[in-house]
Amino acid sequence: MNKKIISLIILAFIVGVLFIPSCEAPKKMDNKIGFNVNEGIKNEVLFDSFIEILMKFAHKPSVSACIIKGDELVWSKGYGNYNIEKDKRAQPDTIYLTASISKTVTATALMQLYDQGLFELDEDVNNFLPFSLRNPNHPDKPITFRMLLSHRSSLANDNNNRISLSYLPGDPDIHDFPYPWLEDYLTPNGNAYSTSVWSENVPGEEFAYTNVGFSLIGYLVELISGENFNQYCKNHIFEPLKMFNTSYRLKDVNISNLAIPYEYTKGNYFPHPHYGMLILHSAGSMRTSTEDLSHFLIAHMNGGTWEGVEILKNSTVELMHKDHYLSDGNERYGLGFSVKINKYGKKEIGHSGGWPGVHTIMKYRPEDKTAVIALTNSMTPDHEVTLIESLATRIIFNLFFLKKI
Repeated sequence: MNKKIISLIILAFIVGVLFIPSCEAPKKMDNKIGFNVNEGIKNEVLFDSFIEILMKFAHKPSVSACIIKGDELVWSKGYGNYNIEKDKRAQPDTIYLTASISKTVTATALMQLYDQGLFELDEDVNNFLPFSLRNPNHPDKPITFRMLLSHRSSLANDNNNRISLSYLPGDPDIHDFPYPWLEDYLTPNGNAYSTSVWSENVPGEEFAYTNVGFSLIGYLVELISGENFNQYCKNHIFEPLKMFNTSYRLKDVNISNLAIPYEYTKGNYFPHPHYGMLILHSAGSMRTSTEDLSHFLIAHMNGGTWEGVEILKNSTVELMHKDHYLSDGNERYGLGFSVKINKYGKKEIGHSGGWPGVHTIMKYRPEDKTAVIALTNSMTPDHEVTLIESLATRIIFNLFFLKKI
């Protein structure tokens, strides 16, 4: 039988068993089969087998994951090799590039300054920037902090031809970033400007996901706090939360414990060099482990506090996790956090991430105060992703929510 057909049959079986409308595994399958699915998920050996089989379909060489209940990390584990060439096994303390999960921390940094009363959410960001930020199509409409944080600033989807230039091997220091590069990229007279930077949308009215908006947020953190962005996060988020293996700079982490970013293409894993991000630094360059990131997520799940350490006011956390969309569209986004209602009617708050060599997810369900973090180190080019791979990846992420602790 064709391998693709066999793969689809296996995946269809797992989907049929595990993902019925209640999002709960049935207590028992047909007696002729004699397999208790709940026990299969609860049994560590069988559960690990599920994950490892699915990883092959999903083309993920490694996964590091954890489960949180309330204010406690209750389970964590690593699967596969985070460095294939050296046969290094993933663990809960393995460090991964997180891509857009970084935005949740960047937003938290800015909202700490909001907690101090240093700006208002609906204040014009031009009150702080050394240049004028305006959509040329709507020059009289101010762009506010709330708009940037909720992807409603009217910045268009990223100009990939220019953004791709920001992926630099290693972690070089670039003295002209973020300023004056951001001015050159965002203003009509700038050397890096393109008309595709801005949309026709009126600022504040439509959702358009844009990475460069969070580059601006990182720069605003520097301007308002007077500290380098990465150092600010280290001083006010990472160290207070004991996230000692976390940084926006590659040079700050233990590279021997850092997952190699792989691209799966034409049936093979091709390693990328570890890279820094110039333009998208504060939008996606944070590296961390599931253990470290669990401290941050627990704080957000519990009113801004982890083990007695408060990083945000409870009212500010609620504000960040609230829908801030202003139209009737399907996109829902808070302030730096994705806010979604899944197909089972349950609210999920968090973020995902995907860039060359990385695919990550972090989300929690307020209804039962359960959260999952899963970090992986592979991404298949969009034009090569198959239905099987996409489905297997989704099942892996959702299996952790179904796991019985």
